[in-house]
Amino acid sequence: MSRASDPKTENEGEWRFSIDDVGPDGIVDDSPDSVEALPIEPGSPTLENVAFVLLGVLLAVGLLFVTVFPNAI
Repeated sequence: MSRASDPKTENEGEWRFSIDDVGPDGIVDDSPDSVEALPIEPGSPTLENVAFVLLGVLLAVGLLFVTVFPNAI
């Protein structure tokens, strides 16, 4: 078998930056006011979020119970 004259590197063809990282002039935006640089602030949970978490916990406990005790129901 013959080898190609220009071997391809592992990173060839992959983009270094995403479209969101590059501004309209082709300059990478590393300013601290970008979305990724802002700190995450805690908030209070809403009733909808709490309901979905409790539903997930009940579903997980139920599936675990049925798996451990298959003849219980």
